[in-house]
Amino acid sequence: MKEGLDISHIAALIGDPARANILTALMDGRALTASELAEEAGVTLSTTSGHLSKLEAADLIQHRKSGRHKYFHLADGDVAAVLEALMGLAANRGGRRVRTGPKDQQMREARVCYNHLAGAMGVQMFQSLVGQGALVENGEDVQITDEGRKFASDFGVDVTALEVARAPMCRSCLDWSERRTHLAGTLGRALLARMIETGWAKRDDDTRVVSFTQKGRAAFEKAFAV
Repeated sequence: MKEGLDISHIAALIGDPARANILTALMDGRALTASELAEEAGVTLSTTSGHLSKLEAADLIQHRKSGRHKYFHLADGDVAAVLEALMGLAANRGGRRVRTGPKDQQMREARVCYNHLAGAMGVQMFQSLVGQGALVENGEDVQITDEGRKFASDFGVDVTALEVARAPMCRSCLDWSERRTHLAGTLGRALLARMIETGWAKRDDDTRVVSFTQKGRAAFEKAFAV
């Protein structure tokens, strides 16, 4: 038997079509019920329950209860990053679904990746922050600078709260459509939340699309000029 990590188990879990649909349905960061995920997966509720048990046992998803309902969500950003990378590989190798929707271009421009901004605008934001000296990129490692802390604070983000949180503030995430880096981590999440809070953009309830208003797009271009 070969030594080292066994990726086949995780790969097999993700590779099942129904489980893949369940995982991608959770990529927008929302928590969904088993019934909602059964509809996304295109299988029965009992079959979905079996899939959810396997995914949870592998720590790919987690659940929380609210009243009588149980809501499932991705375990963490590591899982989201792997799924995003697999989407990029599928797109690059012709693994697209035959039925494409009218929002494909909108998905490429701006979308939610777990809980942060992805797509062309997410990549632009990351590049701008690096160019401004707000972030320092060293391979896959990303660090915020003093200039970055001031930028985030001026943007309306509580930087102190991010720094004391257990989750990493900055993470590199490879964008599947742009093949370049966008910003994940608590800072990426906070920046997107702030854009939505200020009315720059809103999330589509049915897809992962993030739609910017004309005023919001102009403000985005000014704040994250490249």
